Amino acid sequence: MLEDKILEDYKAAMLAKDKIKSSTLSFLRADFNNYAIDKRKKKLDDSDVIAVIKSQIKKHQDSIEQFKKGNRLELADKETKELEILKSYLPAQLSEEEVKKTISEIIASVGASGIKDMGKVMKEAMAKIGDKADNKLVSEIVREKLSSIK
Repeated sequence: MLEDKILEDYKAAMLAKDKIKSSTLSFLRADFNNYAIDKRKKKLDDSDVIAVIKSQIKKHQDSIEQFKKGNRLELADKETKELEILKSYLPAQLSEEEVKKTISEIIASVGASGIKDMGKVMKEAMAKIGDKADNKLVSEIVREKLSSIK
Protein backbone atom coordinates (compact mmCIF):
# COMPACT_ATOMS: atom_id res chain seq x y z
CA MET A 1 0.00 0.00 0.00
CA LEU A 2 1.16 3.50 -0.82
CA GLU A 3 0.37 4.84 2.66
CA ASP A 4 2.67 2.20 4.22
CA LYS A 5 5.48 3.10 1.79
CA ILE A 6 5.13 6.77 2.76
CA LEU A 7 5.30 5.85 6.45
CA GLU A 8 8.49 3.83 5.84
CA ASP A 9 10.01 6.69 3.81
CA TYR A 10 9.07 9.10 6.62
CA LYS A 11 10.87 6.94 9.18
CA ALA A 12 13.92 6.69 6.91
CA ALA A 13 13.95 10.47 6.40
CA MET A 14 13.78 11.01 10.16
CA LEU A 15 16.72 8.66 10.73
CA ALA A 16 18.69 10.34 7.93
CA LYS A 17 17.85 13.77 9.41
CA ASP A 18 16.44 14.87 6.03
CA LYS A 19 14.45 17.84 7.29
CA ILE A 20 12.65 18.73 4.07
CA LYS A 21 11.54 15.18 3.28
CA SER A 22 10.55 14.37 6.85
CA SER A 23 8.52 17.56 7.29
CA THR A 24 6.84 17.11 3.89
CA LEU A 25 5.88 13.53 4.67
CA SER A 26 4.79 14.50 8.17
CA PHE A 27 2.35 17.08 6.78
CA LEU A 28 1.20 14.54 4.21
CA ARG A 29 0.55 11.92 6.91
CA ALA A 30 -1.42 14.50 8.92
CA ASP A 31 -3.53 15.15 5.81
CA PHE A 32 -4.10 11.39 5.52
CA ASN A 33 -5.44 11.35 9.07
CA ASN A 34 -7.71 14.34 8.42
CA TYR A 35 -8.99 12.77 5.20
CA ALA A 36 -9.66 9.46 6.98
CA ILE A 37 -11.59 11.27 9.71
CA ASP A 38 -13.60 13.26 7.13
CA LYS A 39 -14.46 10.09 5.18
CA ARG A 40 -14.97 8.03 8.38
CA LYS A 41 -12.44 5.41 7.29
CA LYS A 42 -9.98 3.47 9.41
CA LYS A 43 -7.55 2.82 6.54
CA LEU A 44 -7.15 4.72 3.27
CA ASP A 45 -6.86 2.85 0.00
CA ASP A 46 -4.38 3.92 -2.69
CA SER A 47 -6.93 6.03 -4.59
CA ASP A 48 -7.63 8.03 -1.39
CA VAL A 49 -3.90 8.46 -0.77
CA ILE A 50 -3.39 9.70 -4.35
CA ALA A 51 -6.28 12.16 -3.94
CA VAL A 52 -4.64 13.60 -0.81
CA ILE A 53 -1.24 13.80 -2.53
CA LYS A 54 -2.80 15.57 -5.54
CA SER A 55 -4.46 18.10 -3.25
CA GLN A 56 -1.10 18.74 -1.54
CA ILE A 57 0.58 19.13 -4.94
CA LYS A 58 -2.02 21.70 -5.99
CA LYS A 59 -1.41 23.67 -2.76
CA HIS A 60 2.34 23.59 -3.35
CA GLN A 61 1.95 24.74 -6.97
CA ASP A 62 -0.22 27.65 -5.82
CA SER A 63 2.30 28.55 -3.11
CA ILE A 64 5.20 28.48 -5.56
CA GLU A 65 3.29 30.84 -7.85
CA GLN A 66 2.51 33.23 -4.99
CA PHE A 67 6.08 33.18 -3.64
CA LYS A 68 7.46 33.96 -7.09
CA LYS A 69 5.03 36.86 -7.47
CA GLY A 70 6.11 38.13 -4.06
CA ASN A 71 9.79 37.74 -5.01
CA ARG A 72 10.37 35.21 -2.19
CA LEU A 73 12.55 32.85 -4.21
CA GLU A 74 14.00 31.01 -1.21
CA LEU A 75 10.49 29.98 -0.16
CA ALA A 76 9.59 29.07 -3.73
CA ASP A 77 12.71 26.83 -3.87
CA LYS A 78 11.69 25.08 -0.64
CA GLU A 79 8.15 24.53 -1.97
CA THR A 80 9.58 23.20 -5.25
CA LYS A 81 11.70 20.62 -3.39
CA GLU A 82 8.65 19.55 -1.39
CA LEU A 83 6.62 19.36 -4.60
CA GLU A 84 9.16 16.98 -6.16
CA ILE A 85 8.98 14.73 -3.09
CA LEU A 86 5.17 14.60 -3.35
CA LYS A 87 5.21 13.95 -7.11
CA SER A 88 7.47 10.94 -6.57
CA TYR A 89 4.54 9.11 -4.94
CA LEU A 90 2.14 9.56 -7.86
CA PRO A 91 1.76 6.89 -10.55
CA ALA A 92 3.78 7.36 -13.74
CA GLN A 93 2.45 10.38 -15.59
CA LEU A 94 1.52 10.51 -19.28
CA SER A 95 3.48 12.87 -21.49
CA GLU A 96 1.73 15.94 -22.89
CA GLU A 97 1.73 14.33 -26.35
CA GLU A 98 0.04 11.17 -25.00
CA VAL A 99 -2.59 13.31 -23.25
CA LYS A 100 -3.25 15.27 -26.47
CA LYS A 101 -3.62 12.05 -28.46
CA THR A 102 -6.03 10.55 -25.90
CA ILE A 103 -8.12 13.73 -25.78
CA SER A 104 -8.31 13.86 -29.59
CA GLU A 105 -9.63 10.27 -29.56
CA ILE A 106 -12.18 11.16 -26.87
CA ILE A 107 -13.38 14.24 -28.78
CA ALA A 108 -13.91 12.08 -31.88
CA SER A 109 -15.68 9.32 -29.94
CA VAL A 110 -18.15 11.63 -28.14
CA GLY A 111 -18.73 13.73 -31.25
CA ALA A 112 -17.83 17.02 -29.56
CA SER A 113 -18.51 20.01 -31.78
CA GLY A 114 -17.17 22.89 -29.71
CA ILE A 115 -16.44 24.36 -26.30
CA LYS A 116 -20.05 23.69 -25.20
CA ASP A 117 -19.13 19.98 -25.03
CA MET A 118 -16.27 20.54 -22.58
CA GLY A 119 -18.09 18.88 -19.66
CA LYS A 120 -18.83 15.76 -21.67
CA VAL A 121 -15.22 15.52 -22.92
CA MET A 122 -13.72 16.22 -19.45
CA LYS A 123 -15.88 13.49 -17.90
CA GLU A 124 -14.60 10.94 -20.42
CA ALA A 125 -11.03 12.25 -20.19
CA MET A 126 -10.91 11.97 -16.40
CA ALA A 127 -12.36 8.44 -16.58
CA LYS A 128 -9.77 7.38 -19.14
CA ILE A 129 -6.72 9.33 -17.96
CA GLY A 130 -7.46 9.46 -14.23
CA ASP A 131 -4.37 9.89 -12.07
CA LYS A 132 -1.96 9.59 -14.98
CA ALA A 133 -1.95 13.31 -15.79
CA ASP A 134 -2.40 16.63 -14.06
CA ASN A 135 -6.06 17.70 -14.16
CA LYS A 136 -5.10 21.28 -14.99
CA LEU A 137 -3.09 20.11 -18.02
CA VAL A 138 -5.98 17.92 -19.20
CA SER A 139 -8.43 20.83 -18.85
CA GLU A 140 -6.16 23.20 -20.78
CA ILE A 141 -5.68 20.71 -23.62
CA VAL A 142 -9.41 19.95 -23.83
CA ARG A 143 -10.25 23.67 -23.92
CA GLU A 144 -7.58 24.29 -26.59
CA LYS A 145 -8.76 21.43 -28.81
CA LEU A 146 -12.45 22.25 -28.45
CA SER A 147 -11.82 25.95 -29.17
CA SER A 148 -10.10 25.06 -32.43
CA ILE A 149 -13.15 23.11 -33.69
CA LYS A 150 -15.17 25.24 -36.08
